[in-house]
Amino acid sequence: MKNIKVLGTGCANCKTTLKLLDEALKAKGVDAELEKVEDMGEIMSYGVMSTPGVVIDGQVVHAGGVPDRKTIESWLAG
Repeated sequence: MKNIKVLGTGCANCKTTLKLLDEALKAKGVDAELEKVEDMGEIMSYGVMSTPGVVIDGQVVHAGGVPDRKTIESWLAG
């Protein structure tokens, strides 16, 4: 099972990223724990300076802006 975290304080881009990830997980049938992290201390601990950030299994794969669907699908496949 993958552990996926969306880092962000609750802006529209963060919510959109969370929604896109959730939809992609369901569409691909990927078993993953999807978590929204809004605590600034935890966000900063990943070194993310612009949100939304996406962390998969402890590794930052994205920071700043909404990732496109193809990018998200490549994360789930890899």
